[in-house]
Amino acid sequence: MAGALYPEPRFRVNGDRALLVEYGEGIDPAVNERVRTMAELLRILRPLGLQDVVPAYRSFCIIYDPGVTGIAELKRQILQAQQQLANVSLPSPRLIEIPVAYGGEWGPDLAFVAHFTGLPLDQVIRLHSRPLYHIYAIGFAPGFCYLGGLDPALQTPRLKTPRIRVPAGSVGIAESQTGVYPLASPGGWRIIGRTPLTLFNPARTPPIPYSVGDGIRFVPISEDEFQGMSAEGVP
Repeated sequence: MAGALYPEPRFRVNGDRALLVEYGEGIDPAVNERVRTMAELLRILRPLGLQDVVPAYRSFCIIYDPGVTGIAELKRQILQAQQQLANVSLPSPRLIEIPVAYGGEWGPDLAFVAHFTGLPLDQVIRLHSRPLYHIYAIGFAPGFCYLGGLDPALQTPRLKTPRIRVPAGSVGIAESQTGVYPLASPGGWRIIGRTPLTLFNPARTPPIPYSVGDGIRFVPISEDEFQGMSAEGVP
């Protein structure tokens, strides 16, 4: 879903120590770039009382110390900081390739996606692995990346009843989004494949191999390749 930048940010109180700052509508690269740029700028400026900045698709959430600052002061500082946007450079995006075994025991919903979209199985795999996806946000679980760029022909509804356990590495589709479950967890996305990569490892620095703004490309692999990579202990 395309969106558009607001002329001015919109502010929403999000509890007694959080402020949500919205910059536009929908899943849109320009909106997300503004969000990421402003979040980076605030991390650099570190306004008094700021504790954290959490970016998402079209907004970021500021966590602050209410004993040090307040909503009115934060709004003023954000609007003032916008004058310095041109001075901020975001890190160059990295390309991360993620091998995926599609279908079978790794992708129990691949057949449903093919039936729902009216596409052959091999076409679903081809369309899913063709784009360079943009990481718009990371959340829900450590390392879970929300990806934009899914081919509209693959848009498929979530499960009516989420699964109690989705295996780590599962690749799913939900409406216009796709993503990878880095940990075993409950989930309602349509699972079409699985990667042998360990995407979240708290003992690793950094614990995940990507950041918001990076690009993801899925690379189809065979079952034998999956088993071989798993046996080798791919990091």
